[in-house]
Amino acid sequence: MNNCVKYIYGGVASLGLMLMTSCTDLSEKLYDTIGSENFYQTHDDVIRGAFRPYEHAFWSVGATYEVQENSSDEMATYNREQDWYNEGIFERVHYHTWNIEDDEPSKACWDALFEGVMFCNSSIEDLSKLNPEQFGFTQADFDGFSAGLRTLRAWFYIRALDLYRNIPLAVSLDASKNSVGQVSPQDMFNFIEKELKECLELLPQKAALGGNQLDQGLWNKAGAASLLVRLYLNAEKWIGKPMYTECAQYAEDIISGKYGPYKIDTRWDAPYDWDNVNSDEVIYAFTGAYSRAHWHYGNDMYWWSMPGLVGNYLGFKSWGNSNPKFALQPSLDVDGNPYTFTLGRPVAKFKKYPEDVRLKLYKNLDAPSTREGMFLYGYLEYKDDQGNIKRVKKPGDGYTLYIRDQVGKFLGAAPDAIIDDKVSNIDHADHNSGWHVVKYPFYRDGDPGAIEADYTEIRLAEIYYSLAECKFRAGDVQSAGTLLNTVRKRYYPEDKWQEYLYQPDGNVILTEDELLDEWMREFCAEGRRRTDLIRWNRFSQGTWWDKQPDADTHTEILPLSKKTLQADLNLKQNPGYEDPR
Repeated sequence: MNNCVKYIYGGVASLGLMLMTSCTDLSEKLYDTIGSENFYQTHDDVIRGAFRPYEHAFWSVGATYEVQENSSDEMATYNREQDWYNEGIFERVHYHTWNIEDDEPSKACWDALFEGVMFCNSSIEDLSKLNPEQFGFTQADFDGFSAGLRTLRAWFYIRALDLYRNIPLAVSLDASKNSVGQVSPQDMFNFIEKELKECLELLPQKAALGGNQLDQGLWNKAGAASLLVRLYLNAEKWIGKPMYTECAQYAEDIISGKYGPYKIDTRWDAPYDWDNVNSDEVIYAFTGAYSRAHWHYGNDMYWWSMPGLVGNYLGFKSWGNSNPKFALQPSLDVDGNPYTFTLGRPVAKFKKYPEDVRLKLYKNLDAPSTREGMFLYGYLEYKDDQGNIKRVKKPGDGYTLYIRDQVGKFLGAAPDAIIDDKVSNIDHADHNSGWHVVKYPFYRDGDPGAIEADYTEIRLAEIYYSLAECKFRAGDVQSAGTLLNTVRKRYYPEDKWQEYLYQPDGNVILTEDELLDEWMREFCAEGRRRTDLIRWNRFSQGTWWDKQPDADTHTEILPLSKKTLQADLNLKQNPGYEDPR
């Protein structure tokens, strides 16, 4: 499969700029000469056709990120003095009161995922009609292309099953080969499971340590096995059948090296850094570059997860202003008193272990392409062009920011001031409200590592945590603690491991609440918190900050939007939501 890998990487690398356009338009435009029948004329045309779905897949991460984070106890998009009110859509996501009229999140996620499925179907069918030798390939190459596309399609379907549960099964551009309306969650689960198991036998295997290198962006055996881990970990919720034993088996096989050599990085930020092609913790990542596709660095995700004028602090001004769309939910009330909710309070969850290296203020260090810390908080100081010390302000010559683990209208108040306005909710915030997460680095203008990190979709840490959860649910709490500690120890000074690690390696007792907190710490801002809360029956039943429990559990899946239902009369609305037809 080495030649297949070479062809794939070459195609992905050469297509970046071209594929950044028309990510959501599935309509076919024929300009007299080029259609599906005659598009494939050269070797490179095959590569373009086979890897168009990957670019859409990368883009689609942003479409689901918002609902995963903002509907959970981790993040929110606040009404900051009428910035980000957006007709109340972010409130409805936060309070789980979305409706069928909202394009976000219901229609946006549905369109992104099923467009991706159909892109995959199109490429798979095109390959099946071509003679590989005519284009300088072997049948093994084409089989590898198809296996990768089928795995990518399964990845789309896993996300759709998670969000909607009742979804159509489409395997072809020929409608007669697809389901009429939705299939049952069990049928969809069975399809995904069968596809991944078959692809597992067809995909290449990572050969040696040293990162994915030129194979970054390609599905391999470990990637397919990791998707099975995700499928089985959530099976109890998705199909009503616990499959933690199956989940544990695949996780153990990945960790043991059955599907290739991987290991946990000793440096916490290595899986997110500019050179993460070298990270052996990365199992699957979408390739990104400053001059090519970099969707995770865009407005739907991390660029709009920071204060507006943060570029002055970062030294990264090439993109103009940022925008504080996403920020962590508060651990403290307006007067600085700790909230006592079990859920939420992400900053407090990190501060429970105060020497966590991630708690340092994010800062670009003097050496090129190096940083420390994972959060933005407090005053953000920088030197202007004249060498004067300045602090980041709200855009428009506004007040100086002092970013707090609180939500309210602090405006220009001093850090220790007690303000008269005691209201704290998603509709009552300012530009100081909520710490910001900087998981992927924003290096200075001109830094060779600026906007160069690939987007890591699957890390080995996820496999360790999934196996730990399986062990915990089976009553083997000690083994669960040891597995989590394999990852956690990199965050704390070695001389404090006894104090900070779980038993049996340290003193900390692992409970259900602590395990869910640890999922939050490890995967903060990685777009999965909603799924983890649902798996533990905390999403609709839980209380955090200004969010009360839902009336029932129907909000664990999204509705089909009015536009989606009207476009296909065979679709049925999900339980608990209205059908306008």
